[in-house]
Amino acid sequence: MPIAFAPSPRSTLGLEWELALVDQRTRELTNIAPELLPALQQHFPTSQFPHLTGELLQNTIELVTAPHRRVADATSDLRELAILARGAAANHGAELIGSGSHPFGRWDQQLVTESERYDRFIEKYRWWGRNMLIWGVHIHIGIDRQDRVVPIMHALLTHLPHLLALSASSPFWASESTGYASNRTLRFQQLPTAGLPWEVDDWAGVELVLEDLAKTDIIAEPTEARWDIRPAPKWGTLEVRFCDGASTLASIGALAALTQCLAEHYQRQADLGQPLPRLRPWFVRENKWRAARYGLDADIIIGDDGSQAPLRTEITSLLETLAPVAESLGCEAELAHVRLLLDAQLPGGGTSAERQLRLFEQLGGTQAGHSALVGVVDSLAREFSAGLEQLDAAAPA
Repeated sequence: MPIAFAPSPRSTLGLEWELALVDQRTRELTNIAPELLPALQQHFPTSQFPHLTGELLQNTIELVTAPHRRVADATSDLRELAILARGAAANHGAELIGSGSHPFGRWDQQLVTESERYDRFIEKYRWWGRNMLIWGVHIHIGIDRQDRVVPIMHALLTHLPHLLALSASSPFWASESTGYASNRTLRFQQLPTAGLPWEVDDWAGVELVLEDLAKTDIIAEPTEARWDIRPAPKWGTLEVRFCDGASTLASIGALAALTQCLAEHYQRQADLGQPLPRLRPWFVRENKWRAARYGLDADIIIGDDGSQAPLRTEITSLLETLAPVAESLGCEAELAHVRLLLDAQLPGGGTSAERQLRLFEQLGGTQAGHSALVGVVDSLAREFSAGLEQLDAAAPA
């Protein structure tokens, strides 16, 4: 089944940011997205970019940018959308947070958004479908040649642990500290078409897999293949889907810059006829688990010979390699913000998972119980709101 890959300008990007709605008083999740979205969509219709839209659960609003060449322009879209959504939420007694999970939310108290697609999803996946109480960030990167889609996909998979650990923001689940930096990762891959992409070598392989999935009723449409990185033929992009929800606008800018720079770096290698890296699939799978479990403290597998290295060291080295690419793409400041995520000793530093866990312990941890978790949600709400006012703040050198 031939699938056309739409033309797309090279290394352009679009961002999707899923945000949770929480009650201002109780900090519980609140199912009011259907009340907010009609008025918001009058300002930003879903037929255009940028826009706001709903998601599987009525406690979620998703912000979607227009395609851009510069990360700063994409995050500017998000800032405009987020400020509007924040105001609408406040009028309904709610606030927005960005996180891979809610520290104490329970799936059985959430309402599913009414749509044919979501009805089909819940009917098929039942309990596991209702348990998708998770939020993420999706990053689309333009690929201008169909024959490069699969090689660049595999090259980006070698950096899955880098991006996943930097984005980790889901250490809690239903009032428990899970021991995972990204519990969202393990929960989402319970769906049969989620997780790492199938092993394919070229575009014909992608077409074959999607055809097989469709003719056996595993999927009804290509977007139901919910791979961690997947081709988006309609848009001419590779979509990086495995990052946890971002707690601040600066964090999503850092993730976007790192992804854009990596894709452009490998496009340049392909221009020179150089082979792109590809790690054995069982090593990719293990790296994903280690990043989800240990976050930035993981040691990851970096070669088919089984060699390993500390993830923090690998990211630091990668930032040096990508610096010239970032300069040419105009995202030096956003890429530099990665250094703040790497260093929990800096004010406001560390990943969201690290900050959440540190605050939880400061507030009394398991002995304090629910009150400490409420404090974590308080902090997430403050971070989100303050981050909208700090879009142009200087990143650490």
